[in-house]
Amino acid sequence: MSYFRTALLLAAITALFLVIGFLLGGEGGMLIAFLLAGAMNLFAYWNADKLVLRMYGAQEIDRRTAPAYYGIVEQLAERAGLPMPKVYVMESEQPNAFATGRNPANAAVAATTGLLNSLSHEELAGVMAHELAHVKNRDTLIMTITATVAGAIGMLANFAMFFGHSGNNEDNRGNPLGMVGTILVMIIAPLAAMLVQMAISRAREYEADRIGAEICGRPLWLAAALERLHHGSQRAENHAAEANPATAHLFIVNPLHGQRMDNLFSTHPSMENRIARLRQMGGAVGPWG
Repeated sequence: MSYFRTALLLAAITALFLVIGFLLGGEGGMLIAFLLAGAMNLFAYWNADKLVLRMYGAQEIDRRTAPAYYGIVEQLAERAGLPMPKVYVMESEQPNAFATGRNPANAAVAATTGLLNSLSHEELAGVMAHELAHVKNRDTLIMTITATVAGAIGMLANFAMFFGHSGNNEDNRGNPLGMVGTILVMIIAPLAAMLVQMAISRAREYEADRIGAEICGRPLWLAAALERLHHGSQRAENHAAEANPATAHLFIVNPLHGQRMDNLFSTHPSMENRIARLRQMGGAVGPWG
């Protein structure tokens, strides 16, 4: 994802903050929202990766504590011409993984225990290559910042709900649209995470699949891993992701069980399409499944 698109998306998030601030508090609310958005963007740039890793209880590992997992990442990073990222494990039965960090020099990859326990060596290599492709493409900065800022927007919905139920007209005196403005915020803010996820192009996942297949050298390894992860993620719940749906776009497969946004509004492309593309790259043509 280019720096221009990154700046464009951050500008859109800032504009959303301004609109919400105006609807809640007029010009004064807009100013507060502008300052808050600036602070959030600055904080997210430097700390969002740490925040997300902490949110999922990720524990850093090394060559001694997880030699096979660490060794795979090390070999793939060398093949991709990337600095060695930090490597983490998340305690979750759901097989899944994500990458984070503001640039390749400060990147991290994280896999769940469910993924490490269910995939073969080759399939794990395919997944880690996909995550390193995100690092190589510099997707990780915008992915992590949007997760953090979308969560902050969600907090505004809670504030609007409290604001709207206060029953005190003086509380709404800065609101140019009164209760109408508050109701609009209560509707808009919960949808903000969806809008942010929509802004993260699904083509990003296709590109990470393609480059990941090139990094590991075996497209069919990643295809097999995606099929296994797709079924495994449906059987096991990721409680941290369910509690923080704005972070769903970070993962290699959708960690949410609710399939309400699985089509038009999904940040993840169709699994059938992803696997079919990888099979074409690997020279294996056939139906998905």
